[in-house]
Amino acid sequence: MRFDILTAVPELLDSPLSHSIMQRAKDRGLLEVFVHNIRDYSHYKHKQIDDYQYGGGAGMVMMIEPILNCINVLRKERDYDEIIFLTPDGDLYDQKTANTLSLKKNVILLCGHYKGIDERIREHIITKEISIGSYVLSGGELAAAVLVDSIGRLIPGVLNDETSALSDSFQDDLLSAPVYTRPAKYGDWEVPAVLLSGHEAKIEAWRYEKALEKTLERRPDLLRKKEFDNDLST
Repeated sequence: MRFDILTAVPELLDSPLSHSIMQRAKDRGLLEVFVHNIRDYSHYKHKQIDDYQYGGGAGMVMMIEPILNCINVLRKERDYDEIIFLTPDGDLYDQKTANTLSLKKNVILLCGHYKGIDERIREHIITKEISIGSYVLSGGELAAAVLVDSIGRLIPGVLNDETSALSDSFQDDLLSAPVYTRPAKYGDWEVPAVLLSGHEAKIEAWRYEKALEKTLERRPDLLRKKEFDNDLST
């Protein structure tokens, strides 16, 4: 899978995508991530990429031409399944969206800055708009890193344990069950006996029950969503 990230501040993406699971995925040839400095595609003096907004108001707006120049160069080389704009007013990102995007081959991620981008790019070029939460960041770079990480780990072969991603929180609209490791007893704190039993069916039933309890306590909205989705499918 290939990501092309368009940004005004490429340095912000150096560290998040160069370590741990993401770096191993790139080393194995399972994931490609290319970061493009939008300023390199500006024909304006001093590599300008923003200007005052029409109608007045505070904040600068990212211009059409540098963004579109970069996208057009990329689209001459390959077809893209999605051109995604990271923006606070986009669709709220969730695990279902990550699962869907992990099946794509080529994806462009456009990082917003300043007051945003010229609306005409959103109207005519962008295929999907995503927000990672109901808050505002200084730019879309951290959001882009979140998408690459959460999608990249779903690609077959990226994780050492192929079933690991399937048991993550939110995969079945449930939070994950509690996990334990050695020692089995630490002072008065003991691992639940069922996890030491070796009885796979009982362990899975315990994990489901605990996941349900945690979700009900912390994120009951997920259970309501699960019920709604089930109603739609019947």
